[in-house]
Amino acid sequence: MADAGVSRAESSTDSLSVYIYDCRPDSKVASEKVVEISGKKYDEFLQAVRQEFSISEDEVFVLTTTDRREIVRDVYGELANGRTLHLLQSVDQELASATQERINYLPHYHTIVQSGQYEYYASEGQKALPYAFAELIDNALSATSHNPGVRSIDIRLLFDESQGGPAVVVMDNGRGMTSKELNNWAVYRLSKFTRDDNTFQSDHSGYVRPSPVPRSLNSDISYFGVGGKQAVFYIGQSVRIMSKPVGSPDAHEFVMSKEDFEQKEKNKEEIYSGIIRNRKPGDCSHVKVDEEHFLHSLILEEQSKESFTAIVITRIQPEHVTYLKQDFTLWTRELAHIYHYYVHGIHGNEMRNSRSAESSSNIDIQICLIDRSPRLPRLLNLREIDNDMQTLYINSSVAEFEFKASKGGDARVEGLIRYHPFLYDRETYPEDPYALTPVAENDDDECFVLHTEGRGKRPIFECFWNGRLIPYSSVDEFEWCARPKKVCTVPLECYNRISGVLFTNDYFQVSTNKLTFMDLELQLRDKETIFTRVINGQEQRVKINREFTAWLKECHERYDKQVKFIGFQGTMTRTDVSTKRLQSPWARFKAIHWDGKVYKTGQQVKSVKTQPILFGTIVQFLLYGDHEGDEYATGGHVQIALEPKELYNEVRTIPISKIDRIATAAAIRKSIDDELAKLPDQLRITWPEGNSWSDKAVRPAGTPLGPIQVEILNKKGETMSRLPVANVNAKKLLVELKVIWHSPKGDIPTSSHIGVHSSKWEYWFKVMENLNKLGKYTLQLQTILSDGESASEWAGKRLPHYTLHFTIKESSAAAFVLGVVPSSVRVGVPFSLNLEFKDEFGHPTQPPSDIKAQLECSSLQLSYEQTASSGTVFTIQDLRARGKVKNHQEKMHTVKVMIPGLRQDCQSFQIGVRPGPPHKLVVLPDDEVSIENGSPAPFKVEIQDEFHNITAHPKLIVRCQLLGAPDLPVDAVDCSNTGTGLLLAKPIQLKTVNTEQVLTAKFGIPNQKGISCVERTLRVLPSTRVFRVEVYRQDEDSDDVMVIQNLERIDWTAGDTLGSLRFKLYDEGGRLVPLAEKLAHNIKVNWTADVKTAELAKGILPSICVPTKAQGEHFYQVAFRDQHTVDTSFIIVPRPDEPERLRITLSETTVRMGETLSGNIYVEVVDQYGNKTDALTAESMKAVSVSADDLDASALSVKWQISTGTVLVGGVRFASGFPGPRELCFKYQEFEEFSRVKVTAGPPAKINLLDAPEMPLHVLNGRGLDTPFLLQLCDEWGNPVPDQRVVIAIKTLSPQLKVKSSVMSQPVDSEGRACFTLEMVTATKGEHKLEFRGSFSRNSIPGPVVKLNVIPDPNNPVRLNVEYDSDAILTAGDMFPVFKVTVVSEEGGPVRNASPASLSMLLWQGSASGTRPPPGATTLKCSKPKENEKDSHFYFRDKEIPEQVGKYIVQFVFVVEKNKCLWSSQIALNVVPNKPVKLVPESPPSTPVVSNIGSLASRILLDRLCLKIVDKFSNPAGMGINGQVTVTVISVVGDKAKDLPMFLNKTRSLSYGLTNGEATITDLVLMENSPGFDGAEYTLQFRPVIKGIGPNPTITSFNLPFRFYNDAENRKIMAMMSKKKDQLSQTIEIYRGILETNKQLTTELKSQVHDAASKETQLKLELSKSGIDVSKLTNVSVIEDLISKKEADLERIQNEPRRKCTMPDPFKGSPDVLGKIGHLAQVEDDDAAKVISWHLLGDMDCVVTATTAAAKKIYDDTQGRQQVMPLETVFWRPNNKPLPHIRNGGSLFRPLGNPVFVRDLLIFPEHAESCNMVFSSLVGDTILVDDLDSANHYRRGVVQCKVQCPTLLTRQGERIRSNGKFGGLQNKAPPIEKLRGQVFGAPLPKEYHDICKQIDLIQQYSVAVEKATAVKSDYEIHMQYLQSPQMKQKQKELQEQEQELRDIEKQLASTPVRTSPISAVKRSLLDEGDDSTPTKRIRRKTRKLMDS
Repeated sequence: MADAGVSRAESSTDSLSVYIYDCRPDSKVASEKVVEISGKKYDEFLQAVRQEFSISEDEVFVLTTTDRREIVRDVYGELANGRTLHLLQSVDQELASATQERINYLPHYHTIVQSGQYEYYASEGQKALPYAFAELIDNALSATSHNPGVRSIDIRLLFDESQGGPAVVVMDNGRGMTSKELNNWAVYRLSKFTRDDNTFQSDHSGYVRPSPVPRSLNSDISYFGVGGKQAVFYIGQSVRIMSKPVGSPDAHEFVMSKEDFEQKEKNKEEIYSGIIRNRKPGDCSHVKVDEEHFLHSLILEEQSKESFTAIVITRIQPEHVTYLKQDFTLWTRELAHIYHYYVHGIHGNEMRNSRSAESSSNIDIQICLIDRSPRLPRLLNLREIDNDMQTLYINSSVAEFEFKASKGGDARVEGLIRYHPFLYDRETYPEDPYALTPVAENDDDECFVLHTEGRGKRPIFECFWNGRLIPYSSVDEFEWCARPKKVCTVPLECYNRISGVLFTNDYFQVSTNKLTFMDLELQLRDKETIFTRVINGQEQRVKINREFTAWLKECHERYDKQVKFIGFQGTMTRTDVSTKRLQSPWARFKAIHWDGKVYKTGQQVKSVKTQPILFGTIVQFLLYGDHEGDEYATGGHVQIALEPKELYNEVRTIPISKIDRIATAAAIRKSIDDELAKLPDQLRITWPEGNSWSDKAVRPAGTPLGPIQVEILNKKGETMSRLPVANVNAKKLLVELKVIWHSPKGDIPTSSHIGVHSSKWEYWFKVMENLNKLGKYTLQLQTILSDGESASEWAGKRLPHYTLHFTIKESSAAAFVLGVVPSSVRVGVPFSLNLEFKDEFGHPTQPPSDIKAQLECSSLQLSYEQTASSGTVFTIQDLRARGKVKNHQEKMHTVKVMIPGLRQDCQSFQIGVRPGPPHKLVVLPDDEVSIENGSPAPFKVEIQDEFHNITAHPKLIVRCQLLGAPDLPVDAVDCSNTGTGLLLAKPIQLKTVNTEQVLTAKFGIPNQKGISCVERTLRVLPSTRVFRVEVYRQDEDSDDVMVIQNLERIDWTAGDTLGSLRFKLYDEGGRLVPLAEKLAHNIKVNWTADVKTAELAKGILPSICVPTKAQGEHFYQVAFRDQHTVDTSFIIVPRPDEPERLRITLSETTVRMGETLSGNIYVEVVDQYGNKTDALTAESMKAVSVSADDLDASALSVKWQISTGTVLVGGVRFASGFPGPRELCFKYQEFEEFSRVKVTAGPPAKINLLDAPEMPLHVLNGRGLDTPFLLQLCDEWGNPVPDQRVVIAIKTLSPQLKVKSSVMSQPVDSEGRACFTLEMVTATKGEHKLEFRGSFSRNSIPGPVVKLNVIPDPNNPVRLNVEYDSDAILTAGDMFPVFKVTVVSEEGGPVRNASPASLSMLLWQGSASGTRPPPGATTLKCSKPKENEKDSHFYFRDKEIPEQVGKYIVQFVFVVEKNKCLWSSQIALNVVPNKPVKLVPESPPSTPVVSNIGSLASRILLDRLCLKIVDKFSNPAGMGINGQVTVTVISVVGDKAKDLPMFLNKTRSLSYGLTNGEATITDLVLMENSPGFDGAEYTLQFRPVIKGIGPNPTITSFNLPFRFYNDAENRKIMAMMSKKKDQLSQTIEIYRGILETNKQLTTELKSQVHDAASKETQLKLELSKSGIDVSKLTNVSVIEDLISKKEADLERIQNEPRRKCTMPDPFKGSPDVLGKIGHLAQVEDDDAAKVISWHLLGDMDCVVTATTAAAKKIYDDTQGRQQVMPLETVFWRPNNKPLPHIRNGGSLFRPLGNPVFVRDLLIFPEHAESCNMVFSSLVGDTILVDDLDSANHYRRGVVQCKVQCPTLLTRQGERIRSNGKFGGLQNKAPPIEKLRGQVFGAPLPKEYHDICKQIDLIQQYSVAVEKATAVKSDYEIHMQYLQSPQMKQKQKELQEQEQELRDIEKQLASTPVRTSPISAVKRSLLDEGDDSTPTKRIRRKTRKLMDS
């Protein structure tokens, strides 16, 4: 340092001197003298002083430094050269006058070595002024750190120029500074570690670090020796420091200024030197009167202060003055943020709770802004600011997570994380109200119910250093609190709802200006850093990540509120969701209540934060989950049909949070109409080569078509090539060309091309030369989309198209083809040959003239008579073929046809030639023929043509007629195909021929009259074959013969045998045919197959067995069969045998109990074969008797039926017994027979209740019964009746009782049973009766009566009770009084389990609207109750009163369930205006531009302007305020110059009347030749002056700027140039925004591509680890198939039979009820489950409750029948001790049977901690082993080791009690079936959970693959877009407009304008400010914007 002390030894050779002021009371003026001290000792120095100041030897004096340090012998040696000393009478003497001390303050060497640490005030786009003030406050906090009382810091902004302003004063009541400390302050970069705070030399070990305090609030923040100097010269250009240290009578004053530096440099003086004025407090004699008047009062304040430091900054930068005035709220808020914890204490500004004394702060930072009179000073205490970010964070949070980070040494970091919940319709994470909200990136892929609001991408932690904020440093996150990459139990959006604070001490380095940390985040992320959680001030060494996740999950479940979904419409499955498990179920809703608005189906909306911005109509709202009615949720989705439909025609699903809530309906409609105008409208067609085709043109085949040029035009006539769907991914438009040939078989496309747009040729189609098919054509040009499907429609409307119709005809003939050639011709028969002529394309055409056809054939002679032409066909007529053919077969001949003169002049064909027409009939043989009767007589016939060839002809039938006997056959043969045939080939059978007969055969062709008939002779002889069979009966040894005639009837005994039958054979001539074995084979009989040929050869027939049934006739036949069959037959009729037994026949075999068997019982006497006999007669029927068990004999009846000769038995009836079979016994004489009858239950007579419970049944009102009622239909004897025609219905016997069941009546099932479950019972309190009654055929069947004891439901709300302060005055914009709402239950008390999310407060403007609010009512949610408020009530506090005045209605609604709500009465409220604050115009006027020339029009400022007084919400608030509005002209800089423009009549101000807060300004005109500077800008100030008694409100004036010119032309030119400049500035800003957005978008897309690839790789590794072959997952379909397979496996596992507990649990779900013990646990092993369930059988139905009150309630409701267990009364302690056979980690013996604690086998699906307590008390230390032997072995071993053995259970079902007893039924578990469902259920297998994990990974992988593909495509499209001509054109246009703007600015600057002194001063201040203003670095925020 320049003035560092040097030892006397080192400087003995140098010249040393000191400056001494005589300050003794006798000295009137403190004269200064120089005393040389070089080489002098202390005594010599004192002598020199006496001599210099003429001090006698006996006079006492004291020499001190300016800090009142006495110069004694020890100190004298350290005096430095140039030191200033005071000559005093005593050390504590008061200074009579001020002195001056010379100082040097050269910058310290650290200025060089640390100059590169940080640039000055890197403000990152923010105003640095608050941080400059912060440097001065840091010094003040350090100075006041040891104050015992209030630490006061006063900042005064003195902007009243009449008092010497502007100036800034920072004053504190700290310890003050000595002159040496003041000198040290002036040295740049002299930190507190190197300051010379001792008397003369630096003491590097003097600094002592303060002790650790909470939040490091140690005030040790004045650190580097840099900030104070930088701050004061950033604020102004001069600084004055005044300070008085504690205990000192002197005040020290020091001045530095830019002007002084410049003057010293100019005079070549030492720059870093100055003086410190030492004076008494209150001495202001050195202050000039005419400037800095405020210093007088400031210095006078010193007299009352013990100590202080005041920093006075003057010559303030003008822009700072403007900023400090206009943005007073903004910069004071930033200061409150920086020193939040110094001002409010360690817990911050917690406004919801009162502060404790120990946590409050004694720091008082007050800011006062004093403007020019008569404006009142503006006072603000930082403690009063309640909207700084930390206050917002603290008061919007609901929970805190406190932790510490340690890194070794004294490094200390305290951390705090706060949770900001989602409330109803918004995130409560606070937004900076003064910050621009960035556009968040679009993230639709992760949002079923996810929100991107909240913190977004902002860092979590703000960083505080020694208690003060380091504004530009933040920590994004730590690994343990970062958003997880995998799905976890906490919703991912919860990680966006946390904010945090880090408090560090000074072991972590910060930059010299305290704006950033050097390496805080790097050190905290070091592996050696240990994080611990702090609970109640105690550090807990736990896993911080697990603790944080649990805390976050608890916050989400307790505090997050929801949005209301209204109008449930059902559920659906969304296939657009890539994650399979999230595709269903999705509930559909009609509307939502959100942010005070109702959005409904059909409403048009606009999106935000999407790319692109969407407009559309709401289709429906979607919410994931299984819902049935109105619901609350933290988010959801909305389906919108994009508008306009003509442009999009698609439905999008977006998160509800992306609905633009500020967009108006008119703006949305306008945007849609603008989009419609961009649609393609028509096609423009041009023919570049001039060969245009007109519509319906006709062209020859082969004519070329094209080329064609097509342009797509919109409605404005502009060409376009893309569909204007989106600006980035717009769909390209293509033009499809199709040429369609309308053929007879339908339309056939002949050409199809798709044209792509070209910037040079638009859409171009080449020449088409394939038009060679005849017919009509259509040329179609259709605009299509380039989306792969070539869609020609968009949103149901066809895109622009063009159609051209034309026709192609044939060209001239070039060839011919043969027509249809006959396949064959007949010799001599003429035929025709057609020739068809065609052009070169094969089309038929007209034949040429003069055709001469030539025909040639080598094997035939061909000739024709004439030819003919018709159209395109040439016919050769009468063509004949002559030649010889063989028989009737065809032979092919080749014929050659030639037409000379054609390209193809020759054709050939083959033709078959057949014989000619029939000419002659030939019959063979020629002689007569002889045959035997029954034999054939074959004749062969042939038909020949004229050339004797056998010929064929259609219908050529030859007929043969036999003549000479009656009934002779006629034969015919068809010779149509062969020309030949055979007649009479069948045998000729004449009637009996006894002698020879002669016949004549006549042959002819009936349809060929020209062919003669032919006759032949035929002789017929008698036949020798068997002609007749004769049957007869002859017994052996008897000559009697009985011939049996044909069809003779024979009566014979049934079952007997008819034998001795014989037969004979005769021929046609009546001759006996001898029998032989050969003929015997041809004999056949029909009664047996066992025929002996040998007997038949003897003429013997087999015997006949007569049938046993005496009924019907039986046919018997004997036949001889060879070529012909000859037979004879007879009929046997059987007759009954002798009587044998009784036969009983029943009409019905089933009878109902008590009823008579329907029909009769027939009793008959039959023979041995069952044939009815005549043994039973009418006289003997009395001997018939009937008997049976339980038979009612009195009803029996026995009758004789004459018609059938049968006994009829009736009246069979059974009147008692059980249903089942009965044996009926029938007796007649010696005959007895039994018959079985089935007896069923009788008619339904009553209904029984199965498993009837104990009455009465207890049920809560409005609730149901879980156990169903099982009813059985019975007869009068109690037998079950399965009559399904009986219907059982529920009937209430009490009028107040109402029940609801799934079915109120139903028929019984096949077992006669019916089941009813009461879903809801509603009745008054008390006992009620319910009856089950049956009905059948209008008859009633009585049933059981059930008694129900209905208990009022304490959880059923019935009404709302609202309490509030009805006398409160509701001021607009303030807060409503607290509304206390109570949901009253049936019991009359409050409902305690009501959800706050179900209660809403509805507010709307207007009058009462019936009983329900209007649709547009605002919905508000209830607030969190305070500690002293009851949980049973709901409070609506801090609800803002609407900003618009008027009548309002409030109504409260509680949603009970779907479509059921409770409404309060409507409360009318009156909102009145707030305090009047400002004067504003009704409509904003334009900026006037005037001149002072003679024209009145050029001097008019305003024609008419209406002003009114309003509150801060623009409500009229001037009622009752009267006075005047004064209009004056002021300069823009605020001074009152003399050359200000004046109004008419040379007035400088005008007044207008103010009535009820309204005033009208009319005809405001400048006077002619008014003063004013040409081109200057002035302001019209409209200031209200209020009349009235009492304090008047402060109302801000209205200012209107205007431009003033001395001539009209200059005014016009400047106005036009200024307007042009503004337009260019706006356009340039837009262009720059576009380019910057694209640049940021490129960076963001690169990052997304990288992140997506990394995510995909990571998921591949996880899938491989889980056992899935990733290589097979090649596409989406494969992935979906795999997911479907896995889900099928899940469903299979779920449907597999598992053990379940089937006990009913009607209490589960009630408040504070966990459920029955049997439902609380699961056991995996079946054997273990059985024995444990049996062991706890007495406790299985015990209900576990959380509280004793809940248990007592169940006890009372069930009248003590239900056993209960409250957790409050369960004694439990953690029991982690090992099994009894284990001690000190070792086994006492080797156990058998795998012993294990029973409690370790229990699995708790929910309430694990509570269940652990319950079961530990129930099972204790009970142990399970395999079998009884192992159990006894284990117990013996434990007891022998002197250890208590607990109860032992075995898997086989045995139990050994703790006292050793076992055996007996009481210690043996029954089979599991006998436990009746009271058994612990089985958990789902591990395979189920593994598959769930695999499905989740596969779904994540599918999403990752799709996202990676999408972002890569987006990036490539974006890069192509950046290189597009459009973007290059935009860059070019930007450069051109920037150049044009510079030219205009140059012209404006060069315009000759006379400058006023005011504007000159202003410009000079601005220029100086530019020199000292540091460069600001803008923080860029990455965001995605839609490209414009």
